[in-house]
Formats: sequence, C-alpha cells, structure tokens
Amino acid sequence: MPKVWKKVLKDPDLLKDERVMTVTAGHKSFCLTHHEGKFGCLDNKCPHQGGPLGEGSIENGLLRCPWHGWDYDPISGKAPGFDDGVETFPIEIREDGVYVLLEEEEPQPRTVSDVMIETMVNGGVTHVFGMVGHSNLGVADAMRKQEEAGKLKFIGIRHEGAAAFAASAYGKITGKPAACFGIAGPGATNMYTGMWDAKNDRAPLLALSGQVQTQVVGTGAFQEVDLVQAFNSVASFNHRVQSDSKHAELMNLALKHAMVNRDVSHLTFPDDVQIKEAAEVPAATLDHRIADYQIVPPAAVVAQAMTQITASKKPTIIVGHGARFEMEQITALAELLNAPILTTFKGKGLISDHHPLGCGVLGRSGTPIASYMMNEADLLIVFGASFSNHTGITPKIPTIQVDFDRLALAKFHAIEVPVWGELGVTAKLLADQLKQGDRDFEDRKPLVAERWEIWRKEKQVRLRESFENGISSVAVFEAMNKYVPADAAIAVDVGNNTYSFGRYFECQQQSVVMSGYLGSIGFGYPAAIGLWAALGDSRPIFCVTGDGGFGQYPMEVTTAVKYGMPIKHILLNNNELGKISKEQRAVEYDVWQTSLQNPHFAEFVTSCGGLGIRVEKIEDLEPAFETMLAHEGPVTVEIMTDALLI
Repeated sequence: MPKVWKKVLKDPDLLKDERVMTVTAGHKSFCLTHHEGKFGCLDNKCPHQGGPLGEGSIENGLLRCPWHGWDYDPISGKAPGFDDGVETFPIEIREDGVYVLLEEEEPQPRTVSDVMIETMVNGGVTHVFGMVGHSNLGVADAMRKQEEAGKLKFIGIRHEGAAAFAASAYGKITGKPAACFGIAGPGATNMYTGMWDAKNDRAPLLALSGQVQTQVVGTGAFQEVDLVQAFNSVASFNHRVQSDSKHAELMNLALKHAMVNRDVSHLTFPDDVQIKEAAEVPAATLDHRIADYQIVPPAAVVAQAMTQITASKKPTIIVGHGARFEMEQITALAELLNAPILTTFKGKGLISDHHPLGCGVLGRSGTPIASYMMNEADLLIVFGASFSNHTGITPKIPTIQVDFDRLALAKFHAIEVPVWGELGVTAKLLADQLKQGDRDFEDRKPLVAERWEIWRKEKQVRLRESFENGISSVAVFEAMNKYVPADAAIAVDVGNNTYSFGRYFECQQQSVVMSGYLGSIGFGYPAAIGLWAALGDSRPIFCVTGDGGFGQYPMEVTTAVKYGMPIKHILLNNNELGKISKEQRAVEYDVWQTSLQNPHFAEFVTSCGGLGIRVEKIEDLEPAFETMLAHEGPVTVEIMTDALLI
C-alpha cells in the first residue's frame, strides 16, 4: 500500500516536553510523545492488554502503560530488558503541525455486524434508539454505515430505559418494530422495563445488546450478565449471536417473531463476534417469508355471531388497543348496527368523541357515557380488547369477542361467541352479511348525544371548583380540548394526570399511546420521542405527564433538543405522587412518602435548550398554550395543579 503523510496535531506546542497524548488519523489511534525535545509516534495499543498508551505518562524517561504499568521507550517503543515493544511510525514537525507517515487505509472489512444490521434494515427497521458503548461498538459502526447510506436513523438517548420506551411507542403507533440498543450488563438491563411494556401491549420491538467477549462469558467478567437468561421471560425470540450462527437468518427470525407475534425479540452480540469478518456473506430480506395477516374466521363461527347480532336490538361495540389499525371497518359495522362505540383506556381516540356513536372511554379512566351505554346494551361486540379489570367489561351481557390471538378469547370467563380472526376482516364479513338482510336496531345516537350533554355540563361544574391549592385537571384538559390539533399524536404517562386525561380530554382524530397493561411511570416523554421518530413532522407530537413521571427521564429533553423534536409537553405538577396518595386513602392507610421535592421544571427545560413555561394561575393557561403552539422546538408547559381536583 502507498504511504501518505497525515496531520495528527495542528500545533506541536500543544504537546509539552515529557508529555504524551492520543491522536488519530482516519480510523487509527496513535500515542504521540514528546521526550527530551524529540517527538515520537507509537501505536496507541499496548501489545499486552490493549491499554491506551496515550493515556499513560512518562516516568523516569519511560512511557508507562496506564493499565498494567509496562514500560516503553517514548521514542523507539522498545521495552527495556525485553524483546517486545510497540510499533512506531515516522514523524515530521512542520510549520502547520505534526505529521505521521502511514500506509493508505484499506477499506474496512465487512463484518457479522454489517450482515445483521443490513438484514435488519432490509426487514423494514428504520429507527434505532440507544446508547453507544464499549461492548457494542462493532454493531454501532454497522449502524453508522446504514445511517450514512440514508437507510437508518439512530437516535442517541440519555438512558437505555428511555430507548426501550421510545421503541415501544414506535411499535404501538406504526405496528412495525423499531430497535432499542444498549451495551452489555447495565445498558441491556436498563431496557428491560420498556421491553415488558411492548410485550404487554403487543407492540413489536427488537432489542439489541452488546456482550463481553465469548471466551469470558460465564466467568463473571466486567459488566457480564447472562443476557439470554435474563431476557428469557420478556423476549419471545432470544439468542446470543455466535461465530458459527447463520447471521442473516438469525436477524430475519428475530424480526419475524417480533412482527408476526407482535412481541419482543432480543439478540445479544459478544464483542469478538461483532467484528468477525464476513466478506462473502450476503444480507437477507423478509421477501416471501411472512404470510398474509388476514385471518378469516370459520364460517360456522360467523354464523353464530350473526345469530346473536340479528337477535339483538341494542348492540354495543367495545374496541381496545388491538383494533387501532382496523377502525374503518369496525366503524362501518357500527353504523349499520346503530351501535355505540366504547373504547378501553388503551383504545382512547380510536373513535372520535364527536362521532354520533362515540362514547369515550369505559372503565376507571373513563366517562359515565361509556359505562351507561354498556349497561343499556343487550349485546356486546368486543374487538381487540384484553378484558382487564381496569376496563370492567361486564360478563353479564351476551358477548361476541373478536381477536387475532386465540388465547385472548374468553380469557377470563366464558362468552357466547369467541371469534378467531383479524379484526378488520371479521368486521367486514359481519357488515356484508348485515347488508343482505333486514335490520331492526334501535337508533341510539340520540341517547349518546343526551349523555354527552349531561357529561359536558358536569365538566363545567367541576371546572368552576377550586380549593385554591392549584389549577384543576379539568381546566388543563379543557384547554387541551381547545388547543391540541385534531391530528396530533399524544403520548401519556401514568398517574392521576392520565386518569384525568382519559376522563376529560375529548379526542377528535388524535392518536394516543400509553403504557397500558404494564402501567409504567416515566413512559410519557420517551414515548413522545418514539412518536416523533415514527411520524416526523407529518403530525404534531404532544405529551402529557405528571411531575412523578417526568422526573424519571427528565434529561431526555436534551435528546429532543439535539434532534430538533418539536414535542409539546404538558406537565401537571402537584409536587406529589397523587395517584398513590389517593390509593392510600382509599384503603384507609395514612398518606406517606408521596410528596415530591421538584425543581422548577420550566427553568430546567429552558436550561436544556427548550422552552419552559410555568403556569400558576388559570387565566395564564390559554396564553401559555398559544405560546407553546407557536414555538418550533421542544416546549414544556408546567402547570401547578391541585392533587385533589382530578
């Protein structure tokens, strides 16, 4: 290879006599030395353990390795008294800097990481949320190449837990997997909660983690955790990448499990395997590898469902999070049936609260409209709901349940007709059969409108209530009703702020994501990052949290600032874990250890490079929202609220 001179230091005076420093040229690192008036250039890696010699020091005329104390001549690289040493490179001191003579750099070899990340991108993964560290550098470099090729977007977060929440939210809003990425040990285990959030809410997610070198796995090496064993309970596909793995196929299987099962896949990469050469190994695709999702229910089961439907007068439809991509067909069925549509909390926003048949949320976080209409029904048709106790779907009314997951059908109690099929396909089948026969269902739209009128009057009464301890949640969400754009995507957290959001915010066409079945505090702001990654600037991104939830990952504001994410954050601050206080009172315990010592969050956000606005008076609420909407970057409106007015 031809040799060229490369500048490694712009001014020789920057390196004082008897000092050393690390310099780089291209992808190679060197130890630059200055000893007795002479400059030297050594390979930066000690030949014993790879210690960075540029971080060492010159003692008694010898360069000492910072890792294990081995000595070398600072100029010749020889180890006195031994036959080993460090490679040296010719050096020149010129007017414009210090130059080193090097061979032209050869193209970087194709690696196992390249094969697997190319396959991941071919499989449709376009976003990775994570943190680069010492045990995942090979995989990170493969991601860098894909990002430079315009095929991947890497979002560097401040905590791997936020990365997993962001990836989970991405899967919830798109139905497609994003990846979260961490190092061995604590970086990987930090992702665990977000992985469970995705699993519980049936969001596809790919988790990638670094690992210590294969030869020391199981020996208790630094930051070594048995990650395959650790993630067995959360990942439906969970493997360590090995030297002899079929690497492209392994990534394809991980993607396929995440997408088909709507579940979590995890791959962990030992350090040495990441950089193993794989020059001739092609990447793979998922072409012709995934069957059509459109599961058609058996004709006999459809007939049973139709028998129940045609015998009813007041059918009511309940939709859960699983119905989020099938609402066009389900709404069309509802309109044929004159059936009110209620949603679970996770399904909030799947039907507009301004649709003549929309009744809002059913259950503990819901409206009295939804519970009233369920209790008046003579048949429930349930699409994509889990029947959690939080929702409270009654077992006392005849029920048809439709789900793609057979195990979800009649999970907690017997029902009249369990239907295994894709939701949209099944809804269209039922609608097509209804069109062929006579229909005689009560028009329940007037009753829905009446119940909404009663509820809106009740909200106005609550709006006027005050204990003079802060602004009420009703006021916050009435302002949101006025100012949040109809096409916004909203990430919400956990706590009283979320209960109030479910109760008081009236959706139009907004999409809502939350930590549903897991109910993990801290989800909200990282989830908004995931929404922005999925939707970009095509839709406004909003976030609702309490002070407890935002306090979990506040530094992710700097992530939003770094990448220019225009997240509009509404923060309800009552200096308390208000939901926990309420629960303590409900079971007749003393309120204990729920108060919070908070910073001035608005000032904090401003110090991070965003815009923070604090609202302490109700009359300042709407002006703050107007300022928030006008600002192009990340904004937090911190509203001082009353913990009891929820």
